[in-house]
Amino acid sequence: MQKLNDVVVVGLGNTLMTDEGIGIHVLRGLVADPARYDHVDIVEAGSSVMSVVHSVAGRRKAILIDCARMGEPAGTIRRFTPGEVESSKSLPHLSLHEGDLLSALGLSRDLGEHPDEVVIFGIQPETIAPGDSLSSTLQERLREYVDAISAELGVSPVRRG
Repeated sequence: MQKLNDVVVVGLGNTLMTDEGIGIHVLRGLVADPARYDHVDIVEAGSSVMSVVHSVAGRRKAILIDCARMGEPAGTIRRFTPGEVESSKSLPHLSLHEGDLLSALGLSRDLGEHPDEVVIFGIQPETIAPGDSLSSTLQERLREYVDAISAELGVSPVRRG
């Protein structure tokens, strides 16, 4: 069995629902340069928040990336901890990604599997509707989101010319 790294980055989202898939798109930006992130495990949880429970088990730190309706301009990224946010998730029945991330983290705590540190990056969607690509607003900021996760991991952003 492969040894788990102490840190895991988990992307959530449904890539068939436009900006709902932003967590997965950010992960794909990270895995495009795997040598820079060989000290962390990168997990695509897709639309199942219950897989978060398994992905974070036994880790020191978990970084979760998901779209989040925060009442901010589309494309805004925010970093917070579970204690700094409360879920008001509405379930549109358009996605399997309809569990509550905070409840899943609560379950991991109840099971004694919760990491010492959990950081959530929420990204305000512009569009959530059937479609397999991000809105132009989020697509244009994708590198910024990857850089934010890199900074959280202590990895310098890639210099661009």
